[in-house]
Amino acid sequence: MLDKITQIKNRFLKFEDWEDRYKELIHLGRQLPAYPEDKREDKYKVKGCQSQVWLYPEFKDGVVNFYADSDALLVKGIVGLLVSVYTNSTPDEILSTKPDFLKEVGITEHLSMNRTNGLAAMMKQIQMYALVYKSMQKVSNDDRKPAP
Repeated sequence: MLDKITQIKNRFLKFEDWEDRYKELIHLGRQLPAYPEDKREDKYKVKGCQSQVWLYPEFKDGVVNFYADSDALLVKGIVGLLVSVYTNSTPDEILSTKPDFLKEVGITEHLSMNRTNGLAAMMKQIQMYALVYKSMQKVSNDDRKPAP
């Protein structure tokens, strides 16, 4: 996961002003893989976002993959940034990796209060999915242990 964060830092720190970073966020959002239309349901909507944001997790082979979309370009870029870092990671990696990189690359300092709240809601949702999958793994592992 550190490699992904380093790539994000390199991608955004090459720009000196917020406007260029803003454009890069929008570009990143446009590069998101297509969101599965059958998952465009309320249960995958991120609560607390001013815009509509969908975040669908898929847990397979011990890692979580995220699919995301938004009806707002900047928000789609923000969720795309989070997905690019946290997708294809184990629940433990997700839970132990704080989104400090967002501040380091100057993303959070220029967001409105509503966008900041939405970003926090997206991050909370990613962590909640990881927590659920981690607990499912523990239950599954406990089932495999022989009875005392």
